Amino acid sequence: MLSWTNLPAAIALVVVAIFGFYADYQNRVLFEQSLRADVSAQVSLLRAKLEGNINGNIQLVRGLVATVTTEPNMTQARFSELGANIFREDSQLRSIAAAPNLIVSLVYPLEGNERAIGLNYRNNEAQREAASRARLTGQMVLAGPVDLVQGGRAFIARFPVFLTDRQGKQQFWGIVSALVDTDRLYRDSGLYDPDLRIDVTLVGKDALGGDGRLFFGSEKLLDDSPVTADVMVPSGAWQIAAVPKSGWERTPRDAWLLRGLVAIAGALVVIPILIGGRLVHERQTHFHELERSEGQLQRLSRRLEMALDASQIGVWELDLNTNEASWDDRLHELFGLENDGTPRGFEDWYGAVHPGDRAQAEHDYARALATGERYVSQYRVVLPNGEIRHIRARAAIFDRNSASPKMVGAEWDVTSDVELNTDLERAKNLAETRYAQLETAKARIEHIALHDPLTGLPNRRYLDETLDRIAAFDRDWDEIALLHVDLDRFKQINDTLGHAAGDAMLIHAAQVLTVNVRADDFVARFGGDEFVVVCHVGCKGGQLAALADRIITQMRQPVSYEGHECRFGVSIGIATDSGKDFDPRQLMVNADIALYRAKSRGRNRFEFFTEDLQAEIISTKRTADEILSGLERREFLAYYQPQFDARTLDIVGVEALARWDHPTAGILSPDVFLKIAEELNVVATIDQMILAEALNHLEQWHLMGLGVPRISVNVSARRLQDEELMSSLGELNIRPGTVSFELVESIFLDEHDESVVTNAARIKELGIDIEIDDFGTGYASIVSLLKLQPRRLKIDRQLVMPIVSSPAQRSLVQSIIEIGKSLDIEVVAEGVETMEHARILRDLGCDMLQGYAFARPMSANDFKDFVRGRRWRAAS
Repeated sequence: MLSWTNLPAAIALVVVAIFGFYADYQNRVLFEQSLRADVSAQVSLLRAKLEGNINGNIQLVRGLVATVTTEPNMTQARFSELGANIFREDSQLRSIAAAPNLIVSLVYPLEGNERAIGLNYRNNEAQREAASRARLTGQMVLAGPVDLVQGGRAFIARFPVFLTDRQGKQQFWGIVSALVDTDRLYRDSGLYDPDLRIDVTLVGKDALGGDGRLFFGSEKLLDDSPVTADVMVPSGAWQIAAVPKSGWERTPRDAWLLRGLVAIAGALVVIPILIGGRLVHERQTHFHELERSEGQLQRLSRRLEMALDASQIGVWELDLNTNEASWDDRLHELFGLENDGTPRGFEDWYGAVHPGDRAQAEHDYARALATGERYVSQYRVVLPNGEIRHIRARAAIFDRNSASPKMVGAEWDVTSDVELNTDLERAKNLAETRYAQLETAKARIEHIALHDPLTGLPNRRYLDETLDRIAAFDRDWDEIALLHVDLDRFKQINDTLGHAAGDAMLIHAAQVLTVNVRADDFVARFGGDEFVVVCHVGCKGGQLAALADRIITQMRQPVSYEGHECRFGVSIGIATDSGKDFDPRQLMVNADIALYRAKSRGRNRFEFFTEDLQAEIISTKRTADEILSGLERREFLAYYQPQFDARTLDIVGVEALARWDHPTAGILSPDVFLKIAEELNVVATIDQMILAEALNHLEQWHLMGLGVPRISVNVSARRLQDEELMSSLGELNIRPGTVSFELVESIFLDEHDESVVTNAARIKELGIDIEIDDFGTGYASIVSLLKLQPRRLKIDRQLVMPIVSSPAQRSLVQSIIEIGKSLDIEVVAEGVETMEHARILRDLGCDMLQGYAFARPMSANDFKDFVRGRRWRAAS
């Protein structure tokens, strides 16, 4: 049964045990926190690298996507040119592809990716869902990793491309895909680093975050309490999880040392209490047995000495009057001295204390003497062999008021505790340093993501964010203006002097813009040789015009580059917005429309966006769309105007003229659609359709016996320069002398274009005649006629119309007819409006007549009836 004298010892034992368990628990918690902090720091670095690499790849492709929206009919050559520019940048891109209507038709690089051509996202289960999500959301979608049809694995960033129709609505065009090579991304982000001290997994395939499927690492790792973090990618997130390669060490390396120290401390507390209680109990119960008690006291003293020896605590006693001290063996050992019986004093202790700690130790000692409180101190001692130990001291003064007051204390070695605390502090400082480095890296990555590396100006992404911020928060501005600046002749400098010269011009242009704008204006490089200036807070039309004039003037100044004087200019489109419903995207579109107008009017100028300009652009865009649709529905057809012998008035030929059978506007002549068709580069296609239809009708008329000797068709300059023209003509099996190609006079004026003359000669070898249309309106020379040797030339209606009333004009026409006769070239007169015209032209020697005096252009059926009814005879 526990006696009352042992109760304090039991309580102390319980307290020490509780303290020991708590200290051990806190030690394990601190150790695990330190380990997790180290893993978290490595995870944060990997996350930052992954996010930086992914965003860098995405940013490179966004410029290509913007170009596709302006060039929806882009060719493979154009696509490869843009792709090559992107692949010059350091990235993990493997390839890029464009899929109009969700079918891949453009790829860069083409070599090695041929199998991707023709891939239909609608039929590919692995890629259909991500492509559909990009189309439905209108946002870029990052999918993968996926297995590629051309081999390998990659992440696929899909950018939906929308075109604005004539009602201003967004029409889905297709998808531009960028393939990010998985192995290169992992390697460049540090996942394959052999010095990496952690095992890593990535979860969230198709950017679905923590709920997605695992696509990197071992699934077992997820069950081992990993450190996790979200990797933010443009269309979602991945989750990265990591554990140390050696696993979580639950027991700290110094656990047993700490437990030993707690045990020693417990023994130091409990044993003296237990012994003291026992002594008191024996004194009270055995006072009458003094001698036996003294013997027991001696035994207990020896036990105390043994306990102190076991606990490695040194005990000393100091006479405060004489400064003589008594040290036990353990204290001599702590101070590295031999216990040879030499008296010890204050000087022995003071001389062993480290010089850097003497002042504090002496202060603690003096304070204890002055106040009578317990002496508590911690200091370093220097052993004779140079070793340094950390000592903790506790002491109390006894018999202070007696003639011989003493101070009794104990000291023990706490070097391991101090070193442990130092290591923990060092680890904490290291973790804080790494965190600061990560924050710096994050800030640098963010700066790179928002700025153009060449000019240092904000990039397209920064511009979009700024405009969105203005639209969302800063609507107190009086007016917002956007200047879309495009460099003129930049491509010529780039092609002749190289990309380094082009880069120098871009840097110069950025400096000109930065110097001329106000401090609170925003200048960004939009992409390629395009820049954008955003002005706000009271910018007026006159100020904007003055700013544009300054920019244009300074951009015209020559720029010296390696001995060359480079000159280029700028075209500027200006759009303003002063309403409360600010739409940054529409403002960009308006500025782009104004820029287009500035370029179409000769470049090196600026234009303001207006409602009339917008209406004109919308009308042109609507007509362009209808032309393309009309080509698909074969709405373009041939109308025919006969040509007559000037003397006999017999039909000697017929000219096939292009007409557009518009679904709502009816039959339209070329003056409505030809200019827009030239901009769309489809004139050659229309010519080809008219030729095919005319040949078909000519064959029908021949079988009907209508007696139409030949047919003339117009041929554009682009089609005449087509290298495949001859092969396509050879397949038509044209009977010699039945077909003539009409070339406008300006086609053969360029004496440097040998391809026109060459193709014309080859056309004549196929039995097809060459005619010069609109003769007299251009600058053709006799040498040009001799060089081309046409079969006929047609005098333009502008020269024919005045001959009835103007003798001078009649003489001019006669001269042209005589030139034709002298060169053995037949002459056809256009614009014969009256029979008086016909009579004069016949008398002047003209061979053939064509005009409203005999017949207007008509459909194939009407022409058939016209020939059968011989109606021109009645008209003549």
